[in-house]
Amino acid sequence: MILTKAQYDEIAQCLVSVPPTRQSLRKLKQRFPSQSQATLLSIFSQEYQKHIKRTHAKHHTSEAIESYYQRYLNKVRKNGAAPVLLELANEVDYAPSLMARIVLERFLQEHEETPPATWLAFGNEMQCTWLRSQIIKFPSSKSVINSMLRDPSQIPDGVLANQVYQCIVNDCCYGPLVDCIKHAIGHEHEVLLRDLLLEKKLSFLDEDQLRAKGYDKTPDFILQVPVAVEGHIIHWIESKASFGDECSHHAYLHDQFWSYWNRFGPGLVIYWYGFIQELDCNRERGILLKACFPTDIVTLCHSIA
Repeated sequence: MILTKAQYDEIAQCLVSVPPTRQSLRKLKQRFPSQSQATLLSIFSQEYQKHIKRTHAKHHTSEAIESYYQRYLNKVRKNGAAPVLLELANEVDYAPSLMARIVLERFLQEHEETPPATWLAFGNEMQCTWLRSQIIKFPSSKSVINSMLRDPSQIPDGVLANQVYQCIVNDCCYGPLVDCIKHAIGHEHEVLLRDLLLEKKLSFLDEDQLRAKGYDKTPDFILQVPVAVEGHIIHWIESKASFGDECSHHAYLHDQFWSYWNRFGPGLVIYWYGFIQELDCNRERGILLKACFPTDIVTLCHSIA
């Protein structure tokens, strides 16, 4: 789905006043029925991530962290079964998974020295001693935090583990569950692209093969024999299982696409969920944008005398 800048801005403006929930996404689909669910979800996620980046700093001041932690403690004392952490995240307009990380980090800092006796309810003394040693040794280790967020059962407080779990499963834009889904979708589209290249009998090298040859930054596929698409020569193809908005596209141009062009020549980027039409402005410079696999590929044909 290719949108004009005006169409994209209309959708983005509609998102300003809605919370990042699945219910909001359903309402968005009702408002823009001509747009695919996948396109709207990608735009929805990208716009929310921009919002989080703009407001990230205010949620990570020492005052804000302490305020969130104390509010969490006060509310779970009253009702530990209520979705306290999730409601707190929604109240302050912050991603639930990121709020869970803030409170979890603060919890671990508080219990670095002496783990509470309640930890024993979730493991034997040897397990608690080991966990305590890990937290004391790596109190702010990202790997420890990330492991607990991926598997909240590792959190040595049953109430907090349940609260973190609720945040993870109800966050549609951030967190380990969303990361897994995005990775799977990205891989699915790379496989789809590979199958289409094989169907067209095009010879190519994939990213793994190129890495084995020593390349450190590569597109998804290099065509061993170039093709032409809409009058433009194509040496490589990059798959993006997302919508191409201005922010993400300019970042990709800077970090990836121009590097590919510099090493391998002109290429094609497929934004499977669409892109802003005005961004397809670098064709003459060697980067072509499409929203699907091209059907009008021209290959070199060898005639036999």
